[in-house]
Amino acid sequence: MPAALRTNSASVLSSMAKTEPFDSAEEAWIWTMAALTARRDGARVVAGAGRKMRPCEPDDVVKCLDRLYRQRRIDLVHARIMRIWGERGVAPDPRHLGERNDWRVWSEAMQRLDWPLRMKGIVAGAPRAGGMAEVVELAARFGGGGEGA
Repeated sequence: MPAALRTNSASVLSSMAKTEPFDSAEEAWIWTMAALTARRDGARVVAGAGRKMRPCEPDDVVKCLDRLYRQRRIDLVHARIMRIWGERGVAPDPRHLGERNDWRVWSEAMQRLDWPLRMKGIVAGAPRAGGMAEVVELAARFGGGGEGA
């Protein structure tokens, strides 16, 4: 009797519908660092075992970061700041003088990481303020009232 080929595509697709994407690249990165730290300390990181079902594995976020690094969109300074603050589990606070430069580098890295994570469905919240592109009406920006003003 020949063995029937069983496909699990239906279960994979139904489980993806139950996942909850991150609200920001920052949230995804801090979750990733927590999972990587737990893995380093001996924990098994298994899909679907957390409090919330996420649309990715920690390695998926790292792959996005690696691709940005290879494209020279993120450099070692970004990666260092992301590692330090990711291990702490919080973002740098610009209100603290000693954290201002780290916050600037962190924000730049998060803005660059945001787009690839959105394209993969890992991040689905509202885009960060102060992103790479912003639509500004010229009349409002320069105080003009329109043509002939």
